[in-house]
Amino acid sequence: MKEIIQTPDAPAAIGPYSQAVTFGNLVITSGQIPLTPAGELVAGGVTEQTEQVIANLKAVLEAAGTDLDRVVKTTVFLADMNEFAAMNAVYESHFRAPYPARSTVQVARLPRDVRVEIEVIAERH
Repeated sequence: MKEIIQTPDAPAAIGPYSQAVTFGNLVITSGQIPLTPAGELVAGGVTEQTEQVIANLKAVLEAAGTDLDRVVKTTVFLADMNEFAAMNAVYESHFRAPYPARSTVQVARLPRDVRVEIEVIAERH
């Protein structure tokens, strides 16, 4: 059975999608970009943007009854692979070993021209 996850502690969807969907014991998030819960774009570079993206992911996961420690897979989309080290430093400060599987790709463009977007798959408690 599928359940839709919505929380006011993360930005509302800016299109026809849900913040996350659960399926069994899995939580699949939509990609989170660096918008505040009020929908404002975070100022700064990839470091500040990655912090906001992870804060959004934490809020969505919490609303689904899980957390970053239960993430099994992440996908990181970067506007510029030259910003990988800065993104990775923030990422590493929030995820602990054993780390989830991860893919990181550079893309031509992200919504609202942000620097980073991250989506995750986690298991529920």
